[in-house]
Amino acid sequence: MSTVQIDGVRVGYGGVPVLRDIDLTVPSGTTTAVLGASGGGKTTLLRVITGFLAPEAGTVRVGEQLVAGNGRAVPPERRGVGYVRQDGGLFPHLDVGGNITFGMPRAARRRRERVGELLELVGLPGDVATKRPDQLSGGQQQRVALARALALSPRVVLLDEPFSSLDTALRASTREAVARALAEAGATTILVTHDQQEALSFADQVAIMRDGRFSQVGTPREIYESPVDVRDAAFLGDVVRLPGRPADGGISCALGVVHTPAGATPFASSAVVDVVVRPEDLTLTDAPACAHGTVLDTRYHGAHALVRVALVDGTEVTVRVTGRRTPEVGEVVPVHVDGPVLAYEYS
Repeated sequence: MSTVQIDGVRVGYGGVPVLRDIDLTVPSGTTTAVLGASGGGKTTLLRVITGFLAPEAGTVRVGEQLVAGNGRAVPPERRGVGYVRQDGGLFPHLDVGGNITFGMPRAARRRRERVGELLELVGLPGDVATKRPDQLSGGQQQRVALARALALSPRVVLLDEPFSSLDTALRASTREAVARALAEAGATTILVTHDQQEALSFADQVAIMRDGRFSQVGTPREIYESPVDVRDAAFLGDVVRLPGRPADGGISCALGVVHTPAGATPFASSAVVDVVVRPEDLTLTDAPACAHGTVLDTRYHGAHALVRVALVDGTEVTVRVTGRRTPEVGEVVPVHVDGPVLAYEYS
């Protein structure tokens, strides 16, 4: 196992900056998800770590080894880094066993038991070894690609949006199998994704990439419950944004007087505040301090539904309710804030 240490990495294409002084530490044996919009530089960062791209400035270390920067560039094949692409990148002319052992020393390729061990590790039966990639499902192909990456016992495994092409049910099961295999292998892992739920559920640490920098790095709970600003809050899930002003020991907004978490820095009395509430923090429940509004529409999602409500002053909010308790369009409902809210000084 090896820690990945990235310090001050800068990369640009044609004079246009892509990565701007990136710093990131991935502790040994843990998983970090790099989360950001498409085209934001996530794959560029993986290319720097693998050695396919040299940084213009900064350094990359894998364990104690400096692999890039300060005039040093260790070749990709000597970095101990496994790479799984979005499409798996399996060779169509080789069977599964041949794909897994590709790149291994010739003597090691003859050890078919090693193929069986790796297939078992990624949750596939041994008889898959003789099948061609086109005889496998998308999820099975991604597991084979992971087995190939693990075949050389890499210190670090990089996953470049490996689940994005799979349907919803297959994505979840494949993701769980891959997470188990990586944990059992003890690999230090970096996952690149633009899927917020994937990042939050898969990783020990999440780094949000925005404008070529990390706006926030922390545990999934930290970045979801305490985003650094409104943009990160909105990127991590649905939010209701309301203007507010400090009042009565809280913040007055269209939902009444709401409160920030204990210990939050109070706002000056003259501040204009952005109140950020997630749909799951709102309930259609009568309470001493609540607003009322009219249901405009509902979106049924099975286990839950999203209800859009127009408050008395015309402000629209979205409330997440259980799928079995969906109000009718036109119904007047109470809207209550359940717990503290996020708030940021408007700028």
